[in-house]
Amino acid sequence: MTQKTAGIHHITAFVKSAQDNVDFYAGILGLRLVKKTINFDAPEVYHLYFGNEVGSPGTAITFFPWETSRQGRIGGGQVGYTTFLVPVGSLTFWEERLTKLGVTYKRVERFNETYLQFADKDGLQLEIVEREGGPASKWSFGGVPADKAIKGFGGAILYSVAPTYTMAVLEKLMGLQKVGEENGLVRFKASGDLGNIIDINAEPMPRGAGGAGTVHHIAWRAKGEQDHRMWQERVAQSGLHPTDIIDRQYFNAIYFREPGEILFEIATDPPGFERDEPFESLGEKLMLPEWYEPRRAQIEQGLTPITVRVLEGDK
Repeated sequence: MTQKTAGIHHITAFVKSAQDNVDFYAGILGLRLVKKTINFDAPEVYHLYFGNEVGSPGTAITFFPWETSRQGRIGGGQVGYTTFLVPVGSLTFWEERLTKLGVTYKRVERFNETYLQFADKDGLQLEIVEREGGPASKWSFGGVPADKAIKGFGGAILYSVAPTYTMAVLEKLMGLQKVGEENGLVRFKASGDLGNIIDINAEPMPRGAGGAGTVHHIAWRAKGEQDHRMWQERVAQSGLHPTDIIDRQYFNAIYFREPGEILFEIATDPPGFERDEPFESLGEKLMLPEWYEPRRAQIEQGLTPITVRVLEGDK
């Protein structure tokens, strides 16, 4: 098979408080808020993007903060854990940092690697692992220096209600390679150096329920527009009913639900987050697509102001 995804493009989740979200992912984890925009389908809700210095593909975790959201239940048909990648030798720094800032974690061994597992304020399950691969982040913020900073995604643990079918999609459609099996998990590897390690339950899992603290979708990388159109055709030929190509301003997207009920997206690497803001001021202004600009005053009035701030524990 010639067409393969390099790995995860981004992961998008639901949370409640926008400010709590910023304090956790920028304040505690040291990621950069690279884009402050809205849910194009629900403009009364922010869409916040965090990543490395430019939110490169393979680094961006994104959120829909909705204060009145119900609490979700993590389970089958979702991403169970989102894995962040840090430089080799920095795991002790992260243990000390999480402890200092009051984040409870546990150490877990999996496939000969050590993970720190913890949750954000809404219960979204996260983990940190150190590996050699992937370019270093150039971003530093608060108490996180660039040489200890999260590089991007290490990968994810997928929770499937029909894992045999999900694994077939990963291997035969998306082009990942099966590389291991251990303690009820099967490991797959994509061709890129970020967001490339995917673990999945070998036995079916009870269904989850969407809401705060759960992942809405996982997006995979396409090289560009031509590659993206080919992906759309291949997904359709496999019988999985992709959407039309949707312009998300910073990438183009198609969506489909795989048989294990996880919502997959395929997103283009370009154009990226610098298409409408300079590098120096990424994430500072509320950016709206042109069709929402006439409603800017109304939209801004309906959104709770947020601030990227250094936390008290880092002052």
